[in-house]
Amino acid sequence: MGRATDDIEDLLRRHAPQVLGALVRRYGHFDPAEDSVQEALIAAAEQWPGDGIPDNPRGWLIRVASRRLTDRLRSDEARRRREETAAALTPADAFVTPPPGEGPAGRDPSGLGRAPSEDDTLTLLFLCCHPALSPAGQIALTLRAVGGLTTAEIARAHLVPEATMAQRISRAKRAVRGTQFRQPDARDRDQRLAAVLQVLYLIFNEGYTATAGPDLHRTDLAREAIRLTRAVRRLLPREGRVTGLLALMVLTEARTPARTGPDGELIPLDEQDRALWDRTAVAEGTALAEEALAHGPAGDYQLQAAIAALHDEAERAEDTDWPQILALYDLLVRRSPDPAAALGRAVAVAMVHGPRAGLAEVDALAKTAGASRQRNYRLDAVRGHLLERAGEPDTARTAYRAAADATLSEPEARYLRRRADRLDRPDG
Repeated sequence: MGRATDDIEDLLRRHAPQVLGALVRRYGHFDPAEDSVQEALIAAAEQWPGDGIPDNPRGWLIRVASRRLTDRLRSDEARRRREETAAALTPADAFVTPPPGEGPAGRDPSGLGRAPSEDDTLTLLFLCCHPALSPAGQIALTLRAVGGLTTAEIARAHLVPEATMAQRISRAKRAVRGTQFRQPDARDRDQRLAAVLQVLYLIFNEGYTATAGPDLHRTDLAREAIRLTRAVRRLLPREGRVTGLLALMVLTEARTPARTGPDGELIPLDEQDRALWDRTAVAEGTALAEEALAHGPAGDYQLQAAIAALHDEAERAEDTDWPQILALYDLLVRRSPDPAAALGRAVAVAMVHGPRAGLAEVDALAKTAGASRQRNYRLDAVRGHLLERAGEPDTARTAYRAAADATLSEPEARYLRRRADRLDRPDG
């Protein structure tokens, strides 16, 4: 029974974004559609264990959620009829029939030329990036609705308190409540695409290295992010940002088989058995990275993909072309103030110019971060590694333990404590 329940939960998680996308595309009301989908998921969780999973679970969920949504919309309309004069009312059909040219048989509501038969999850991606929302609201809402992340997970990904993120998501829902989505203009389309790509990037990162919990890797999220990015690339095959992001994901995911040991312990990049890497994925990602760089000026995703390709092409860790990686990080940091990119550059500086030079970069980043509670534990982890290489075991041990205490990922914490404990031994 436990296994069957787990299977049903996995099935519901996989189909929920697609069902929500189908309802929003058809009816255009995000907030009540989300409530109706939640009701359909609850009904499925109650009925399927006894009745069995239907042959078409997605269709079952869409039918149930659609009935709940139309009942809700008709109830809302009836309430308005009681409160307003009949002449001022919107007819019932306006709530259940898409506006002319914008339904399943009309134009694509995402504005990016997608055929109505494409995955409804992709529709939901673009609809969540509504111009009524701030970029932060777009990302938070999409991670919640499409990525299936909890509010706590999204908060950790953004380094903000959970209460702050809950308010942000609530504001985003209020902003699009009752909105009939329309085709965006060219300027808005570009802004929506940038938000969509950032969301996909964050979903992938959460899947590749979970911010909390017992597992290092959340396969479902990482694969979903790759699948959705492939879908976006089918729409925009010559958009370098999309191709670069897909290349970065594929090249990074290719290392997954070597990232953990038999007991789930974390294995860092320089210690991984590269024979375990997925070489088919490496070849695909490298080709995509080259293609992305050929499509106009190199942006953040193209540069990150080129860095990942250099790592994956090295047969041994000592064969890595660190000078070229440092040059790419220099370009990336000049383009973007992203702390993760700056920290990656500090590691590259250490590999090219020595651990002391890298430590100077890390210390400068730490001063910028200050004593904020949101200081990234990775600063201490990298500092510990560089101090160890510089021959300072005592301060390295302190940095490792500070990083272990700060991370919410159990595999990362265990790895960092092992590094610290190893330095306690005389032969460490």
